[in-house]
Amino acid sequence: MIILQIEHPVPDFDAWKKAFDSDPVRREQSGVRCYRVLRPIDKPNVAMVDLEFDGLGEAEALLAAMQQVWRRVEGTIIESPRWRIVEVVETRAYGPSRTTA
Repeated sequence: MIILQIEHPVPDFDAWKKAFDSDPVRREQSGVRCYRVLRPIDKPNVAMVDLEFDGLGEAEALLAAMQQVWRRVEGTIIESPRWRIVEVVETRAYGPSRTTA
């Protein structure tokens, strides 16, 4: 499993989330299996996203599409995006399985 991790400051988290929810890169059609939106407790104006893919090519293609989007919106709803593509080596869950929002 491959994960594209994205992080960037956002002047207004709610405005960023609305733009994210509009899905300008069509995540599901681009091969995203699932995603998680995160925000550091001590930095509420930082958005973090983990996007999960089956393969590296899909992650690289979505990153290229995101970079085009970022060029249009950088300085308005996002600043200085950073990213990396990582491979999941191991996952282990403890306790009862549950879904969180």
